[in-house]
Amino acid sequence: MPTSKDVAAAAGVSQSTVSYVMSGKRPISEKTRKKVEAAIEQLTYQPNAGARALASRRTNVLGLVIPLTPDAHVGSLSEFIAVIAATARQHDRDILLVTDEEGTEGLQRVVGQQLCDGLILMQVEADDDRIPVVRKLRVPVVFIGIPNEAEGLSCIDADFALAGRQCIEEFAAAGHQGATVIGWRPESGDRKLNFVDRFLGGAFEQAEASGLALSHVSGSADIASIEAAVDGGIAAADGPPAFASPEEPVLEMLPRILLDRGLKPGVDVSIIGVGTQTKSLGERLRLTTIDLEPRTVSRRAVELLCNFLKDGDGGQRQHLELIPPVVTQRDSTIPSPTH
Repeated sequence: MPTSKDVAAAAGVSQSTVSYVMSGKRPISEKTRKKVEAAIEQLTYQPNAGARALASRRTNVLGLVIPLTPDAHVGSLSEFIAVIAATARQHDRDILLVTDEEGTEGLQRVVGQQLCDGLILMQVEADDDRIPVVRKLRVPVVFIGIPNEAEGLSCIDADFALAGRQCIEEFAAAGHQGATVIGWRPESGDRKLNFVDRFLGGAFEQAEASGLALSHVSGSADIASIEAAVDGGIAAADGPPAFASPEEPVLEMLPRILLDRGLKPGVDVSIIGVGTQTKSLGERLRLTTIDLEPRTVSRRAVELLCNFLKDGDGGQRQHLELIPPVVTQRDSTIPSPTH
């Protein structure tokens, strides 16, 4: 296996010059840099990660902290993880997955043992007990999510309040006078994941501005509960009813429940999926969606953390970034009269 000494010999430079080319710590002439890069390619040299860490006092590893709770949406979490890992590799970094079984002690352990250079925290609760520990850490941390006490922290998330407003705007534009949000499962509210409140806050705010009557019930995988929610929404609607949900099981049940009641989605009733991976309901019904852009959120979280590390400052800093959701109109909503 070739070493940096072999690269130096092939390029006709010193070993320290090879190190400077790879680390970028000192300016090197373009001619010398190209000679070193050509030697690296010719010898297929791969620097030893441990040696690089010792030399730079960096591990080139990012810690990803995920509470794997029973109510966690494994499908959506896996999408975040895949993009975070891929983006980290683009920045020549690896990912250390840290589950939350150790609690706050786990954060202190991975940082104290210098297992990673910085952390990304997911599944952020409104009153997250990890925050006091994070404020004391001497490595940068990025939250995917926004806690209530976000001052002095770096947070990035989808703009759930905007998603709520967009949902009601779509219904109002289609001529609906009322709508029902069949929301997240009760566990999300119990854990106080405040994106639920942000979405509902935006939805109710826009409903009031639009003069649209809005009701909310918790999501469920139980068909009897969803049928009850649908019947309530139909009874309360002044005109064609409308339903929105972030829950895949709910969206899968809605078309059949509505058809059983003589309502055809996209003709007699509107359905919007919020932040779901589902894009179609059955063989022919394409679902109107509000995409919460998890790939963009994930990519930006890594880019933000890598930028902090590049700046070289440890500890926390103030940053808030909200990613706008994207509305895609398909067949499951009644067309706007203006279209």
